Amino acid sequence: MQTIYLDHNATTPVDEAVLEAMLPSYRESFGNPSSAHTQGRAARVCLDLAREQVAALIGAYPGEITFTSGGTESDNLAIAGVARAFKDKGTHIITSRVEHPAVLNTCEELRKEGFTIVYVPVDSYGRIDCAALADMITDDTTLISLQHGNSEVGTLQPIVEIGELARARGVLFHTDAVQTVGKIAVDTRTLPVDMLSLSSHKMYGPKGVGALYIRRGTPPLVPLISGGGQEKKRRGGTENVPGIVGLGKAAEIAQSRLESDQAHVFQLRSGLRQHIESRIPGVRFYGHPEFNLPNTLYLGFDGVEGQTLMIHLDLVGIFVSTGTACSSGSILPSDVLGAMAVPENEMFQTIRISLGRGNRLDEMERVADALEKAVLEIRSKTGLSAEATPK
Repeated sequence: MQTIYLDHNATTPVDEAVLEAMLPSYRESFGNPSSAHTQGRAARVCLDLAREQVAALIGAYPGEITFTSGGTESDNLAIAGVARAFKDKGTHIITSRVEHPAVLNTCEELRKEGFTIVYVPVDSYGRIDCAALADMITDDTTLISLQHGNSEVGTLQPIVEIGELARARGVLFHTDAVQTVGKIAVDTRTLPVDMLSLSSHKMYGPKGVGALYIRRGTPPLVPLISGGGQEKKRRGGTENVPGIVGLGKAAEIAQSRLESDQAHVFQLRSGLRQHIESRIPGVRFYGHPEFNLPNTLYLGFDGVEGQTLMIHLDLVGIFVSTGTACSSGSILPSDVLGAMAVPENEMFQTIRISLGRGNRLDEMERVADALEKAVLEIRSKTGLSAEATPK
């Protein structure tokens, strides 16, 4: 059975060129990059090249890139690192309810330490209310952390407006860009962000490695991991050189393919949506119709439980999800949909389709066929007809 992978927002397959680039760091240049001998210097060269490649992808200077174990650690370092460094200045942090758990849970831990966490509201598409944000900033606010693109519904936030508000009030701004870097243009030369998180395995690189962009001039953060002073004392411990090399190569490939990949997945998404709308009644789409990740389709069907639909598709070799991979196993409703004021019964009727560069246009017809068959079968078992679906 030929499978179709449609869960690229959870993780992507490792590009063959990335894998090939990583192998020498295991076989030949395996030295510790902090060692002064030839093997150590060779590993350091690999590390420096990867830093340049990642920086080039987002329009940064190499020295502004700190390597981490992934997007989650990058988010934690940015938020907790700033909060603890500036707690004498203020303890007020602004975020939103549509953030990734890496942000929300870090903020919750800081709340237990005495910080005040406030959540800016979003509209029915999951987009930030900038007017409300402006009103929430106080003299005690030290950090705003708001994502660039949402991993579930795909909505893009008005990062430029948010960043300009933060700068005007002298507040540091962090954005979780894990879902946007490598998918759409992200240029720190024009985006007014102080810190930006990214992850390797969201753009065809290996798991277990990521980076935090920290703009030059940003005051020192309190590190999460103390050690031998690696990564400019921001993150102790011997660097994961093979993983970082893979991230660098993935960034290089993403930069060269950015426009073509974006056009490709957008075409696939548009075609699939048209197929679904024309063939399956009682379908709902979520996320902003204009400001949205080009590869993401978040949808629900009246009378069809999302988990059941996912299993039906899995049995025929089509892999989708019911939300972010970090919470898709939960029986609780989505925090993102809750923040968007989606009715609770609808929250359990959703699936996420996230496309990638390896998907093909002809696959979309098969996906639409499988969806139509599964939806009709599930509805028939619950006594719902295709025409008479509940609203």
